[in-house]
Amino acid sequence: MIKCLLCSRNIAQNFLFSELFLLKSPQNLLCSKCQKNFENIPEAHCPCCCKPNVHEICTDCQNWEKRGYKIRHQAIFHYNQAMKDYFSQYKFVGDYRLYQIFEPYFKNISQKSPLVPIPISPKRLEERGFNQVTAFLQQENFIELLEKENSVKQSSLNRKERLESPNPFRLKKGLKVPTKVILIDDIYTTGTTLYHASQILKEAGVHEIRSFSLCR
Repeated sequence: MIKCLLCSRNIAQNFLFSELFLLKSPQNLLCSKCQKNFENIPEAHCPCCCKPNVHEICTDCQNWEKRGYKIRHQAIFHYNQAMKDYFSQYKFVGDYRLYQIFEPYFKNISQKSPLVPIPISPKRLEERGFNQVTAFLQQENFIELLEKENSVKQSSLNRKERLESPNPFRLKKGLKVPTKVILIDDIYTTGTTLYHASQILKEAGVHEIRSFSLCR
């Protein structure tokens, strides 16, 4: 009997032999109750950043545009309480297995533009043991163009502090920089992380930058 990765309930399913190779799909890793707790981005959302329940460009994106940063972002899920609980267990408790639940959503994001994951700091990597973003990308080709300096956890900052935080990223040396990329992150909150990463990449010669996250 397969158990739900989040709540450890038994998942009652009858598999054909041919389906045994597909056991890593989200439907086969979570019980139906846990699956229902995650909410897709609704039809009503910001066309630039996927912020839920707005019908035009949101004030966040308007403010970024005033600073010269045009958002081109896609997200799949609303960052609701169930998703907060998931990331608490995945990132802060360090339950690495949980990457499997949402890994399929990171497949085939783009066949043309290289994927560039948002890095975590050396200190955070030592504490956690893994980068939660690159874990989602294990089956994909990606380029780690950026490095992150040790800094205060974004989760410990309020909205104003996040927006005013200094740029913690720098370009890795010795790598060929493509002209188009898709930045990959786990959660989009204020947009500051992707803005900072985009600044570094633009200075390095990247002309077209889009972004993708699991949650908004």
